[in-house]
Amino acid sequence: MRTDARRHHDPQIRGFASDNYAGAHPEILAAIALANGGHQIAYGEDDYTANLQQIVKGHFGPTAEAFPVFNGTGANVVSLQAMTDRWGAVICAESAHINVDEGGAPERVGGLKLLTVPTPDGKLTPELIDRQAYGWDDEHRAMPQVVSITQNTELGTVYTPDEIRAICEHSHERGMKVHLDGARIANAAASLGVPVRTFTSEAGVDVLSFGGTKNGALFGEAVVVLNPDAVRAMKHLRKLSMQLASKMRFVSVQLEALLAGDLWLRNARHANAMAQRLAEGVRAVDGVEILYPVQANAVFARLPHDVSERLQKRFRFYFWDEAAGDVRWMCSFDTTEDDVDAFVLALKEEIAK
Repeated sequence: MRTDARRHHDPQIRGFASDNYAGAHPEILAAIALANGGHQIAYGEDDYTANLQQIVKGHFGPTAEAFPVFNGTGANVVSLQAMTDRWGAVICAESAHINVDEGGAPERVGGLKLLTVPTPDGKLTPELIDRQAYGWDDEHRAMPQVVSITQNTELGTVYTPDEIRAICEHSHERGMKVHLDGARIANAAASLGVPVRTFTSEAGVDVLSFGGTKNGALFGEAVVVLNPDAVRAMKHLRKLSMQLASKMRFVSVQLEALLAGDLWLRNARHANAMAQRLAEGVRAVDGVEILYPVQANAVFARLPHDVSERLQKRFRFYFWDEAAGDVRWMCSFDTTEDDVDAFVLALKEEIAK
């Protein structure tokens, strides 16, 4: 087979900027190849998407239904659109991805209002939710209809099942539904050591965005509806939001490869373990402060600005709050112990300068 494609990067170079930087897991690529060849009905009527439904029910319960989409922002926008009225609002943490990192898509594309709450660790609580949960009969205020949480959070912290259950009970009592942004849901499950249903369907979550890309997939996520009464016109909104893949089998087979066995957990456990190794390594370095509990695959730290700038020339990573000197270091399914040890050594060298 002829190909004119060439490799344009060094596959041995890995950094700590984002788990999105990682390539696709070999088992995912093999699954895509397996699904290739021949014809399958387009737009989700294929055998792979049908089989994915059974796998998802096995993880989340008999009422669960998966709607594969292209990406995480799409999953969140479609989810929140389906859960809100035109006059509706979504309560979320100020640090939530839907508020900070989605280019305003939930509000501009989804047509809803975000009501944000500052949190010390990225986690909402019933008390924090109540800062925005009011004014349902006030026509001058967007109506709170959904609470959106992220598991694990954008600050690398993990909700316990009891914490999510308390949020769901509190929200439902006030007539609001609960959405869970699960871009790194596998890392949370690996950290907690419990099945995903324990902190989703069994805890009262209505709809979740299930992430695959950050955990080894090439592309593709899924909206997973746990409570059918919480949404309206999902398939129409998916199309309207430009998230309906014509060759959906290639999205679904990736999620099947992750979820049918333990690949999703293997990848997440490894990424989490590398983050723990990284945290242990940098904790002993004078001048470095770890900001939040390291509970998944992220390490947030504060160190001198000039040290970070020099270190960035050797390993890619991002400032989280440049003015404060806060940085974020992410580990991936393909991060190695040698990668971590080399980074810690480089950090020590730059601190010593």
